[in-house]
Amino acid sequence: MIGKGQCPSDGVIYLDYLATTPCDPAVVEAMLPWFMQHPANEGSLHVPGRRAEEAVEQARAELAAALHVSPQELIWTSGATESNNLAIKGAVRFLKEQGDKRRRIITVATEHKCVLESVRSLADEGFEPVILPVEPDGRLSPDCLEDALKTPALLVSIMAANNETGVVQDLASLIPLVKQAGALLHVDMAQMFGKLPCMLEGVDLASVSAHKIYGPKGIGALYVRRRPRVRLAPLFSGGGQERGMRSGTLPVPLIVGMGTAARLAVETQLAEADRLAGLRDRLWQGMRQLFPVVYLNGAPAPRLPGVLNICLPAGLEARQALALVPGVAFSSGSACSAASGAPSYVLKAMGLTDAEARRSLRLSVGRFTSAGDVECAVARFGQGFAGR
Repeated sequence: MIGKGQCPSDGVIYLDYLATTPCDPAVVEAMLPWFMQHPANEGSLHVPGRRAEEAVEQARAELAAALHVSPQELIWTSGATESNNLAIKGAVRFLKEQGDKRRRIITVATEHKCVLESVRSLADEGFEPVILPVEPDGRLSPDCLEDALKTPALLVSIMAANNETGVVQDLASLIPLVKQAGALLHVDMAQMFGKLPCMLEGVDLASVSAHKIYGPKGIGALYVRRRPRVRLAPLFSGGGQERGMRSGTLPVPLIVGMGTAARLAVETQLAEADRLAGLRDRLWQGMRQLFPVVYLNGAPAPRLPGVLNICLPAGLEARQALALVPGVAFSSGSACSAASGAPSYVLKAMGLTDAEARRSLRLSVGRFTSAGDVECAVARFGQGFAGR
């Protein structure tokens, strides 16, 4: 841990936990034997295969316990992007195959790109994509959703917590509207899970990802409600693994890692949320001292405990900050959109101008962030912007 006023002579302070998290050492330790000592395919019937199957089901049980659902309601995927695609496309295609005449699919302008593109792509199959606006704080108005549901809808997809701002949607107000309208509800919980309590009552489909909770990249899961049963058309053909919804050989080491990561995240969730909120507030105070006219995007909506999305004063841009402060790892938006250089569509949907969006930084702390790291990061911002 870095002491007050001290910074390491080298090394980068990592403040980009919304993009991805480092694997917890306990997760790595749990995975290692399954790479070399126990290499069997979990579908094989011999003893090593059955051992691998037991490990997969133990991990499924750990994830189910963390989500308060039945293990039979979880299927393994490669991550939240695949889970979101399977939930949205699989659900509406199945209903259409069964003769359902509804065509409307509703989502929100601030969703992850994989949700927005999944919904938009279904227009080519005769569905009606509806992208709802958000309020200036980034939240969806219940009145707006209720109005959109006046036309019968197949499915509504709403992100629990935003991947750029950390803003938490008011699902308690939105879920009853979807249920009353008779539509399926999909929730992208990739950012919320493991950070704040996730209750799935009233939710039909929910996506989670391991690398957001200190697990490995390349593994995720989709919750598919059993009672009443939600049915999905698979995205691709294969051997019928995961009850025919997601074919492919299961990556046993990654699955074991996700189960461990889920268990650890929920065990420490409450205490960690308090700690991260304290670090976040400390970071916010430091940035306000450096930039007196800085403001918080998404205020006053509730947000994830470790997240800040701030707009710098006029004349300063996020890309400039990235160059001036190389000793701190942060971002100007989602990692998926960073390469384009375009201003954040999430922030623009909240009413920010292109110039304001380009001045905005996403800072996120996590499990391995210390108070000293925060002080060091603020000091490095101060040094980088000195005289500007």
